[in-house]
Amino acid sequence: MVVVQSAMLGQQVAVASDFKEPCSQQESSEAVFTFAADFRIHLDRMKSTRDLQIPKEQSDTKNAGQDSVNRRSRLAGNIFNFLNMAGMTKSNQFHPLTQSERNQLYFRTMVNPLGFLKAGFSAGIDQANDKPREWEQGGSGYGKRFGNILAQYSIQRTISYALGSALHEDNRYFNSGKQGFWPRTGYALTSGILARHDDGSRHLSVSQVGGVAAGAFLSRAWLPPSQNSLGDAAVSFGITMGSNAGFGLVKEFIPDVLRRITRKH
Repeated sequence: MVVVQSAMLGQQVAVASDFKEPCSQQESSEAVFTFAADFRIHLDRMKSTRDLQIPKEQSDTKNAGQDSVNRRSRLAGNIFNFLNMAGMTKSNQFHPLTQSERNQLYFRTMVNPLGFLKAGFSAGIDQANDKPREWEQGGSGYGKRFGNILAQYSIQRTISYALGSALHEDNRYFNSGKQGFWPRTGYALTSGILARHDDGSRHLSVSQVGGVAAGAFLSRAWLPPSQNSLGDAAVSFGITMGSNAGFGLVKEFIPDVLRRITRKH
């Protein structure tokens, strides 16, 4: 028998030699078997090492792609939540919300960054129009206007959530699934004042109307004299309800726009 060094394993392997003392057939078979087993183990180790090392760049690319998908998903979720949409779900796919789902939607709405952006934008418009005039210009005036809009928005959402939970109303927007511009437009405009009940039927939304009214009228408590009358509250209520109806059109047709953009990319 001769003991040789395996270049691949750094191990000593016994093999048969024609130049040394003869070995039995059994010893020769054992040596060959041992060498073959060591060689197989070495190949397996090389494969494992390659599998761990080579995919690093591929893994980085995959992770970057997944992060991009996650960011787009979060953005889409925030947009749908801000617009109070049930995603791209159509009306015939409606299913009633559980109370847990209602709670999650409400809390997501209250922390949605798009809500704060909207309040900031609206406050900027009021600042430019010096509305209300008692709230001077500058940072102090802007802060008051921002707080006013955010408070009205929070009251509206909270009251709508509470009444919706009690009355089993779902104010989320579901795509009509209808064909033709006018049927879809009619559905969209009426969605601003209608809500779905647990059986899927649509009725006057007490929670939606009540929430908008609460935000419009309760805010008169802190607004200055130029805007704290019941008439001012009624005007605010009408503007909000009208904008809700108008946004219904956006909610109805935005899935079509998104699908076209997706096809191009």
